[in-house]
Order: sequence, then C-alpha cells, then structure tokens
Amino acid sequence: MTTTENARRRLLPPLISVCASLWWLSIVTSVAATSDEFPRDGTVIELDDKNFDRAISAFDHILVDFYAPWCGHCKRLAPELDAAAPVLAQLNEPIVIAKINADKYRKLASKYDIDGFPTMKVFMHGVPMEYTGPRKADSLVLFLKKFVAPDVSFLESDNAVRNFVQMTGTDFPLFIGFGLDESVILELARKYKRKAWFSIAKDFSEEMMVAYDFDKVPALVSLHPKYNEQGVFYGPFEGEFLEDFIRQNQLPLIVPINFQTLKLVNDDERKIVLTVVEDELDENSLKLVKTLRSAANANRDLIFGYVGLKQWGDFVDSFDISKSSKLPKLLVWDGNEEYHVVVGSETLDDDDQGSQISRFLEGYREGRTLKKKIGGPSFIGFINSLIDIRTVYLIVFIVAVLMAVRSFSQSEDTPPTQQDHAVEGTEASISETESSRSYQPGDKED
Repeated sequence: MTTTENARRRLLPPLISVCASLWWLSIVTSVAATSDEFPRDGTVIELDDKNFDRAISAFDHILVDFYAPWCGHCKRLAPELDAAAPVLAQLNEPIVIAKINADKYRKLASKYDIDGFPTMKVFMHGVPMEYTGPRKADSLVLFLKKFVAPDVSFLESDNAVRNFVQMTGTDFPLFIGFGLDESVILELARKYKRKAWFSIAKDFSEEMMVAYDFDKVPALVSLHPKYNEQGVFYGPFEGEFLEDFIRQNQLPLIVPINFQTLKLVNDDERKIVLTVVEDELDENSLKLVKTLRSAANANRDLIFGYVGLKQWGDFVDSFDISKSSKLPKLLVWDGNEEYHVVVGSETLDDDDQGSQISRFLEGYREGRTLKKKIGGPSFIGFINSLIDIRTVYLIVFIVAVLMAVRSFSQSEDTPPTQQDHAVEGTEASISETESSRSYQPGDKED
C-alpha cells in the first residue's frame, strides 16, 4: 500500500505540469487564431456584431469608427482613416483602425453610447475612451501617437530636444523639464498624458537655455507651438504649484473660441473671460487680442477667450448678443449655463482699452455683476434657420389658416356651396401641410 501511494505521489507533479502546459497552449492557440482573423497590414477593418468583441480583445490599441452609410461627415472621414491606418500600423506599438455600421448594429452602438455619427472610440486593452481629436490624417496620426507614447520621454542631447519638439507637432502643449528629476512630474504626466507631451532633458547646452529663455535649473518649460507661446516654471516643484502651472498652460493665453477649443475650455475648471467682437479677423480685433494677452498673463486663474459674431453667430446669440449690440463686449462665463456681466463695464470703447479691461476685472472680482442665464436662439435666428423646405411648409400652413379665418368671417354673406368649397380647400391645404410636415429633410442629422 505504501509503495502504491509513493508511486502516485511521484506521478502527480508531472501530470499537473502536463495539464497546465496543455491549458496554456490552448489559450495561446486561441489568442493566435483570434489575432490571425484580422489583417495587420494597415487596412481599415470592417467589423460587425459577431466579430466586434474578438477584435477589441485581439489588439492592444484599436480606434473604432462608428459610422452610418447615409452620413455625409462619415463619408468625408473614411479616406482620412484609410490614409492614417498604414502609418499607425507601423508604430512600435501599432494602432489598428476599424469601422462598424452603427446604424445597422444599433444594439452594439447603444452599448457604447453612440448618439451621433461619426463617433470614434479608442480601445486601450479593451477599455473604451471617446476620441475627440482632429480628423485629418496627418493630425490624427500625431494625436493617436500620444496614446502609445511613454508618459515621459528622455532627451539625451540638444538634437534629441529639437527632434522631440518637431515630432510632437503643434496640436498639443509640450513640457520639457531641464535638469528636473523624472519623479517630480511622472504622476502629473500620467494624469495629463492625453492633453500634453512631457519630457526630461538630461543633457543640454547653454544654447538650449537661450533658445527656451531660462537661466537656471531645474526649470520646467512649457511650449505651445500652435500659438507661438512659451513659459518657464522654476518651482516650487511640489504641492499644487506644479500642477497649477501645467493646468494653466494647457491652453494659450488667449483662446480663439471655436468647435475645436470649446471642449478644451469646458474641461477646464476656470471661469472664462469672453470677449465678443464683430469680426475676429478685423485689424482692431487683433489689436484688442494683444491687449487682452497682457491681462491674461496677470490673471492666470481665469481663461481669456474671444469670438467673432461674424464667425460664430449662433454661439454668440446665446449671450443675448446680436448684430445690433454694441461691440466689443466683455462677460465672464462659467462654461455651462450662467454668465456674469460687470455693471458699467459691459462694452469697450476705442480709447485705452487696457484700462477698461482692468476696470472690468476689478468689478468682477469685487462682485459688481449681474448674473444671467444662457439663452436659446432668438426668434429671428429661428426664422432665419428655416431657410429650407420647412419655410414653405410654414408659409402654406399660415396661408391656410388665414383662408380659414377669412372664410368663417364671411360665412353669413357667402352661399353655402361657396363656403363648403372654401372650407374643403382649406382642410385639404391643412391636411396636405400636416402630412408633408410629418417628415422633414434634416430630421436625422449627422
């Protein structure tokens, strides 16, 4: 009996090892089979509801375009994705691009909260995150590179610094720590990775110090190539001081408000000093922007932005500003539903605008303000927005109602047969109008 038990004990470890090896081999084989199911040559992969989950698990990084065949924006995006896909496939950590007809596979679209087309989501190790970056191929590639880039890049020479600045492009701010220990910014680099590039310059010359305008180390230099702005932070590299510098330098000193920057502004917790001008490209407006830059530099706890009535009238209209309003106009917006106007400093004159801006900021900080709510489009704006077939429907309906009113008002003097014909005509017009209004072109928008 003892001999038999000893034999069993000797056989047990090898048996367990064999079973474990077979189990692991089955997993590896399964993963390999799943990976081989999808091409890795840089083509955009067409997915459906049956292979979607397998695709998400097969790739560490995959960008999925949820599209609809009838969507015009989707059709314009498709060639950009086709151009970007082979470039992203060649990265050291490849990013695959795939697409799925979300209008057809609505259950899957609902699972990922797709409420408009096109919507793109990046799946990193199976975890989805909405893509809100640029949609042109070159910019899209630069944007997506950030998802697979290291949290902090190490630059060992002047050339490495130059190459890093050139490689990162102009869509994001850069932070370069000269003579700074990696541990100081590593946590914040991870936190703000999707909004900025971070690097540590280990070896650099005095030429770099002159080029980036700092005279001692350690120093953290912020660059915003798109707006030709830079700043320097000498510390203290602890507590909230360092994060405040990084957070405040995510945006340029003066932000042009448009579709691209509005989300960045809304993501920031600071209030927005918004200047509304007639035309943001006008010479006087450009001079005003330079004046605002000085105020913005001295008031880093606020975001300073500007927008032109000519460029974005619908947005400006929300602040009860129209073509008849006196401009430029200043206000402080919370980024959501409320804004404040400073009593006595609502508008700017042509003379000494710097002093007027200072008085506006002083009035705001002292609380000499009126709080207002963001409004919807004006009635005139609504009427102007109906420059399509809906206008015809509206006019037909109004005419039909007027005909009915007139018909009833003349009923005592009108022979019954004529009245009946008038009413029948009116009812026919109303019926036709209501029928045609049941579906409107543009009801289903991109």
